[in-house]
Amino acid sequence: MARAVDAPELNVVTGAFGYTGRHIARRLLELGVRVKTLTGHPRGADPLAAQVKAEPFRFDDPAGLAASLRGATTLYNTYWVRFPRGRVTFETAIANTETLFRAAREAGVRRVVHVSIANPSEDSPFAYYRGKAALERSLLESGLSHAILRPTVVFGPGDILINNIAWFLRRAPFFAVPGAGDYEVQPVFVEDLAELAVRAGRSEENLVADAVGPEVYTFVELVRRIAGAMGRPARIVRVRPGLARLLLWAMGPVVRDVVLTREEIEALMSSLLVSKGPPSGSTRLSEWLDRNAAALGTRYASELGRHYR
Repeated sequence: MARAVDAPELNVVTGAFGYTGRHIARRLLELGVRVKTLTGHPRGADPLAAQVKAEPFRFDDPAGLAASLRGATTLYNTYWVRFPRGRVTFETAIANTETLFRAAREAGVRRVVHVSIANPSEDSPFAYYRGKAALERSLLESGLSHAILRPTVVFGPGDILINNIAWFLRRAPFFAVPGAGDYEVQPVFVEDLAELAVRAGRSEENLVADAVGPEVYTFVELVRRIAGAMGRPARIVRVRPGLARLLLWAMGPVVRDVVLTREEIEALMSSLLVSKGPPSGSTRLSEWLDRNAAALGTRYASELGRHYR
């Protein structure tokens, strides 16, 4: 009698039809791993749908959520909200993620790789960063084997920040920069982040690490570098943060999106999108921009379109 062949291991990626989760799922599939996703946005027409089994988040059914995770060796968690909207708040996202961690422990998941944010702090003036810090503490106290990755701003095809800066540079007569524009940004390539995540999932060591690229720019330098790659002038106008918020608010109905929130502008101006440690990703934004300039910013990347419509 032929011996039964063991099935490939199962990993769960939250939001595998989203941005970061998609790249993690693809890397796992390339390694021959079976992938399941938990999602609030099932997309039957998505190219990954044929390879990735999708089940809904069951935050209101902890037993059902645990059942969705049973048999998985590793959970890659990218679930979070960029800003409160309707009944979905940061507090809701914290509670849901803590339910997910408890379900993972109940299901016997071996390891959790959790995508956080650079420079989280429970004393932060920003709710986003306080929430991320609270979740890190919850995971550390859960008893689960874990890796916590802290990216800055993620870039790649169709990202939000870099792509949408390019979108505005292609269309607007000027580009408004809040304040002096001397605050720093250290972007990380989405494929580098996915590689770090998968490598961390294969490790046994509990770790907390920044996920950052090799280049640091002031915000003005970043805007000029994007414009230069596209061969366009960067007509930068420095404005008061309040006026910048007003201009972005006025653009919201035009692009049917929340371009940047007040908290995001203030966090950007606080240089929270840069690491104090060495780079962990190798892809240089400058080189990537030169290779992808033709497609950069040709379409607006909508947060609301991805997650709420």
